[in-house]
Amino acid sequence: MNEEVKILLEEQQIITRVKEIAGQINQEYEGKEIYLLSILKGSVYFACELSKHLTVPVKLGFMSVSSYGDGLTSSGAVTISGDADVEVQGRHVIVIEDIIDTGRTLSFLMNMLAKRKPESLKLCTLLDKPDRRVVDVVVDYVGFEVPDKFLVGFGLDYAQKYRNLPCIGELVFKEDRQ
Repeated sequence: MNEEVKILLEEQQIITRVKEIAGQINQEYEGKEIYLLSILKGSVYFACELSKHLTVPVKLGFMSVSSYGDGLTSSGAVTISGDADVEVQGRHVIVIEDIIDTGRTLSFLMNMLAKRKPESLKLCTLLDKPDRRVVDVVVDYVGFEVPDKFLVGFGLDYAQKYRNLPCIGELVFKEDRQ
């Protein structure tokens, strides 16, 4: 099999929407410092683009949280690593995610972080797939609502490939003809 990417969102559409989200965050957090907690690896592209347009003081942290591995669907088992240096107590925390589908991973993570007593805790995602939701999760900032397709680009991957695409597209598998 080989793959093809059908473009869903062009780079300029993404950057325009990220600037709009940054504007909203700038208004809501004026005079405050925020802690962007980027969920590795996928949200790094989004977190970096977002932080470029923030005018409020920003600190950046990273946490590795996954329920996918190299598959096309969530395993349902949430794995967290690299959170030893994540200090959220008393901070205004915005969790940055690339995509939310079932909600399992983010529900688990947000509940865990809330127990660490941040001053405030919000969730920001570039992409939201509400049709796949099986666990309710409050999303405070949404870039785009997307259909139930397997998407890659702008940080999203398939088996660690396609993250570097400047756009977001649907990954379509084609049969090899020999």
